[in-house]
Amino acid sequence: MNSTLIQMALLMTGGVAWRIIEPAGLGAEQTRKVLTTVVYYFFLPAMVLEVLWTADIGLHSLQYTVLAVVSILFAMLCFWVIGLVFKFEHRCLGAMMLAAAFPNVTYLGLPVLEQTFGSWARSVVIQIDLFATSPLLFTLGIAMVRHYGKDTSEVRQPLWSFLNVPPFWAAGLAVLLNLNGLVAPIWLTGTLKLLSAAVVPLMLFSLGLALSWQAVKVRSIPYIIPVVAIKMILMPLFALFLVDHLSIDNNYKAAAVLDLAMPSMVLGIVLCDRYQLDSSLYAMAVTVTTALSLLALPFWYQVLITRF
Repeated sequence: MNSTLIQMALLMTGGVAWRIIEPAGLGAEQTRKVLTTVVYYFFLPAMVLEVLWTADIGLHSLQYTVLAVVSILFAMLCFWVIGLVFKFEHRCLGAMMLAAAFPNVTYLGLPVLEQTFGSWARSVVIQIDLFATSPLLFTLGIAMVRHYGKDTSEVRQPLWSFLNVPPFWAAGLAVLLNLNGLVAPIWLTGTLKLLSAAVVPLMLFSLGLALSWQAVKVRSIPYIIPVVAIKMILMPLFALFLVDHLSIDNNYKAAAVLDLAMPSMVLGIVLCDRYQLDSSLYAMAVTVTTALSLLALPFWYQVLITRF
């Protein structure tokens, strides 16, 4: 795990360095937007198709959904109670509920789990993302940020519009091919593997581009402390308790819980900007939880391999 995180940190450092140097005058936000768009619309669908086409899809897939959804709802409820008690401002409360509840299951979880457990863990990550985290984010998550923020768009998109994107098209196609027992030709398998290989380094580099220590401010610490406590401690602990009641193999249990122990997701910054929540506060949560994950993830990994 330590060796894996060092490799991940070096790739993220490349993104941080790009933010500082700005080669060819390309800023971090501009570069990150291009890279994440290319990954989301081209490389990631190829990986989804490759992995889910040959994955073991069944009852355990539903259990991944239950584990992730219930754990995210638990974390969201925890911060909502804290915000209610301390009377946080709505735009801060919405941003921090998003940061505390939704982990970076794909952009950081995918490379960490693949390097730590092996290539089979990619299936766990993708199923947790596409069957649980993303649907919940683009339904309940959007409804929550709309409530605490302000929708400035002239045309309001329906909550189910998130399904109309390439990763979900690829997932639907892959599941259909998988359940019908169709075998991919060698040339197609090779192409998908080649495209999939680009996902991890681009994701990590993009994550580094999103990290900004300028967003870290002392006045924001009262908001960040509960996010760190929920994201780094309570949510993984709750997921660990819940996974004991599921009938999946131990190594898959460990991978699923570790994926849910990831820091705050980067995509939330986009939602905060869109719905006028406190984007700088959210950026600080991403930066701090990502930095602390270099300590928290090895701890949870040791707990998980000891338990399972």
